[in-house]
Amino acid sequence: MTRWGILSTGHIAGRFAEDLRLVPGAELVAVGSRTTESAEAFATRYGAERAYGSWAELAADDGLDAIYVATPHAAHHEAARVCLEAGRAVLLEKPFTLDLATSTELVELARARGVFLMEAMWMRCNPLILRLVELVRGGAIGEVTSVRADFGVAGPFPPEHRMRNPALGGGALLDLGVYPVSLAHLLLGVPQHVQAWAKLSPEGVDENTGIVLGYDSGAVATLGCGMVGATPLTAAITGTTGRIELPEPFFRPGSAVLHRTDAEPETLTDDPAGGGYQYEAAEVQRCLAAGLTESPLVPHAVTLEVMALLDDIRARIGVDYA
Repeated sequence: MTRWGILSTGHIAGRFAEDLRLVPGAELVAVGSRTTESAEAFATRYGAERAYGSWAELAADDGLDAIYVATPHAAHHEAARVCLEAGRAVLLEKPFTLDLATSTELVELARARGVFLMEAMWMRCNPLILRLVELVRGGAIGEVTSVRADFGVAGPFPPEHRMRNPALGGGALLDLGVYPVSLAHLLLGVPQHVQAWAKLSPEGVDENTGIVLGYDSGAVATLGCGMVGATPLTAAITGTTGRIELPEPFFRPGSAVLHRTDAEPETLTDDPAGGGYQYEAAEVQRCLAAGLTESPLVPHAVTLEVMALLDDIRARIGVDYA
């Protein structure tokens, strides 16, 4: 049995708690928040035994095997640090932190302590996504020539909302754009050329962002994210002999369509049970049972490469959290 703690009591924390019930050998034991009242309410709703009114108290619970950190991303670095220093395995929501420097600090701390740490990029643990990656690497659509993906929401958000507040790591890129960027990285790796433009809000965060990544292979990724209009949330992977289309939401697809030259379109499907968070929890448990300190599905190197790319894009569009 893997005994889980959840740090934070927001919407995503609740969805993770619900999906944790689908994971064999998983048990939600404790929850931690900034207030005892919030922790107790969450514990009652999701059946956790213990509730703590501080992150440090949760991290100090020796009855936990792993802690899922689901705070807004401006707090990721501090929350994860508290847990790692207490020797707790950590599943840390995306984006890992606000920048490469603080992400690197967490990875180095986890390695120094010999403690498991993984970014909760659930897309990289999704069975259908992994199946599509296998097809692409096996040559099902030939050589990949382009990746297209978008993630835009309608809003509007008030200035104090985390999506617009620079102090909370606001903006579309880190909250939404991390998904298109991660998909491109999953399929094509680190780009050799990066271009980006964004419309900034009065607060100085990106409202509408376009990204073009170029690769020496000749492949191109055209990506978008924003909070001024609901985009299709779809993606397409095109190769020299076919393409794969991912419907909404592309980062947690229930199906995908494989088009190949001189062949009928083939629809691939996934088990619709749960919200998709169960796969990352199961991966953490698999790694812990195997004595691993990082996941081969979401290794530290990949997390840091994506974070470096997000830093590069932020610099190009003029978003600075300093």
